[in-house]
Amino acid sequence: MELTQHEARIIGVLLEKELTTPEQYPLSLNSLTSGSNQKSSRDPVLNLSESDVQNTIDSLAKKRLISDQSGFGSRVVKYKHRFCNTEFSDLQLNPAQLAIICLLLLRGPQTPGELRTRSNRLHEFSDVSEVEHALVELARRETPLVALLAKEPGKREARYCQLFTPMNANTESSALLPVDTVKPSHSQQELSDKVAKLETDLSELKLLVQQLLAK
Repeated sequence: MELTQHEARIIGVLLEKELTTPEQYPLSLNSLTSGSNQKSSRDPVLNLSESDVQNTIDSLAKKRLISDQSGFGSRVVKYKHRFCNTEFSDLQLNPAQLAIICLLLLRGPQTPGELRTRSNRLHEFSDVSEVEHALVELARRETPLVALLAKEPGKREARYCQLFTPMNANTESSALLPVDTVKPSHSQQELSDKVAKLETDLSELKLLVQQLLAK
């Protein structure tokens, strides 16, 4: 599945609004245009005309990634995505993965910390390691959906990018790292082992306290 920049923006807007304002979804051409040109939560900021958006919708429809829907007696045509998690799509994402893909489509490459901070309306991540775990799952799929970019000079964290759109000039300057280098801060097994050890230590401490009280 390959998307142009404009197609990625339209799909990102549909995913975002479906999650954050379900009462307004599907979206009209006017709503899609406004959502695509938002000054906040978008990178880069675009200035698409309704004609630009309609042409992009037509392109996505040919790829079977979008469909139109209008209510009974309604003159306004509204659009919904068939990008993922529908009966028409082979792509199935869990809520954490969906939030990450949505943010990457709308805002370009980001660090795990940025993704966690910006995802509060889409999905509640408990910590950055949960974001990293979801990124690893996306990067290690049979067809990878995200990739880790080489750390930029002067930056503390590396960024992740989505792989639906061709690499642009900015992304090309940062080589994609092999999937094997994508590792979360803590694996699920490591976290389970730590919890188990803490429970054991707590049980031993309780027993010791009981013994001291008995004396």
